[in-house]
Amino acid sequence: MHQMSPGVERAIAGARARAAREGAAAVKLTHLALALIEDDEGRPAVLLERAGLSVAGIRSKLEAVADPPDAPADEVLFGAARDWSIEHRYDPEFLTDGFLLAVLRADPGFERRAAAFGLVAAKLEAVLLGRTDPIPDAPAPPAPPPVTESVTPLAVLTGPDAGDEAAAARVVDVCFNRTREAARVLEDYCRFALSDRFLTEQVKEVRHALGAAAARLPRHVLLAARDTQADVGTSVTAAGEYDRTTPAQVAVANLKRLQESLRSLEEFGKLFGPELGRDVEALRYRAYTLERAVVSVGRNRERLAGSRLYALLTAAQCTASLDWTIAEAAAGGVDVVQLREKNLGDRELVARARDVRRWTEKAGVLFVVNDRPDVARLVAADGVHLGQDDMTVADARRVVGPDALIGVSTHTVEQVRRAVLDGADYLGVGPVFPSQTKAFDAFPGLDFVRAAAAETALPAFALGGIGPANLGQVVAAGATRVAVSSAIAAADEPGEVARVLRAGLEPSPL
Repeated sequence: MHQMSPGVERAIAGARARAAREGAAAVKLTHLALALIEDDEGRPAVLLERAGLSVAGIRSKLEAVADPPDAPADEVLFGAARDWSIEHRYDPEFLTDGFLLAVLRADPGFERRAAAFGLVAAKLEAVLLGRTDPIPDAPAPPAPPPVTESVTPLAVLTGPDAGDEAAAARVVDVCFNRTREAARVLEDYCRFALSDRFLTEQVKEVRHALGAAAARLPRHVLLAARDTQADVGTSVTAAGEYDRTTPAQVAVANLKRLQESLRSLEEFGKLFGPELGRDVEALRYRAYTLERAVVSVGRNRERLAGSRLYALLTAAQCTASLDWTIAEAAAGGVDVVQLREKNLGDRELVARARDVRRWTEKAGVLFVVNDRPDVARLVAADGVHLGQDDMTVADARRVVGPDALIGVSTHTVEQVRRAVLDGADYLGVGPVFPSQTKAFDAFPGLDFVRAAAAETALPAFALGGIGPANLGQVVAAGATRVAVSSAIAAADEPGEVARVLRAGLEPSPL
């Protein structure tokens, strides 16, 4: 069975759906190519942009191809993509960009037609592999195959003691094995335990980068130095080494294993040249960022497991008093209350926030302050919510401390990814619909709700103009949590509205 990324699986399903919509008897190569570049922020679309191509322009050209050839059997394409990935990434698991190359090269006629409007497989491959040699914009006339030279690997150790080379190579070989094993465990955790597409891709990229770093050394040198039977460490165990009680513990243990092995690999790798040391150092720093993101997603899924309904309240907007509205909303099923006061002076804001802190504690719900980490810290709120123009997550964390929740409003998939890596505890996703409480220049809408739900497992609240009348659309788009404002604040019976919203959210799995 072939190993492929979730993106490849989605592209195949998308191509089949496209063929069915068009009434085609079989999936065409154009269907697969279009499905692969459908996501503007996916790897194939980004690759096209790096190659200087317009994704929208390529889509229109592909859609205009007359009588495109049928796609070969899945096994044929999978085999080609797998072979390419093994050759260039040292990994049998192939990603969407490698699969795109397999699709373009599946039929010589299709490859020539695609190249005629700029979609040149060789050029895309050169960009993907970081080659600097010029690639023609279209296939050249048939010519004898060029004689290619293999990339010269880093020099092995030279010195008076040949044993030094074997010892260093043995350590490097072990560390490469450890790092890739740890990365595979983490990838499985992100993919199957968290169901997090973005983090899965991040770990996968680390694995591929490790393969590229390993290719700097002659493989036969590492294999010759390997001596598992004589490894004194195989019989040494530490207390707790075999104790694991949760998937999260497995992830944390392997994050540490990855970082420690990268450090050892970096130091011993320097003996073979500075290039390997620099490559591994960059991966080690990336592993630190990855640790924060992976742990944060897992931890906050637990912290906010029961939090589905979030109310954003301003005293002036409430039909009745703010304290009564909070009590009623909480009784109806609201889990989080955000105080959103944009027009109060600092003294009045702090005083009101202290009141809301008392009222939310009495109601047993979480309390978040909008925009102001300093106020959140002063009144001992449970967290702060930041917009894209507010201070960074890192700066807010310095103010509110390690345990407070930090939410971030996002309007694009790229902002979602950045917030995850920055260490946000939850996301606001929207605006979905026009709102009575806040003006927006654009509405990412339900498509963004779908994209965010597919991208990350970090708790995310869809927001913007949501109420009982349109909640079903939001849930159908993949949202499991929503944030509302006027739907509750302006209601004569906020508790009843909260109950209706909560009931509409309950069927959706977290």
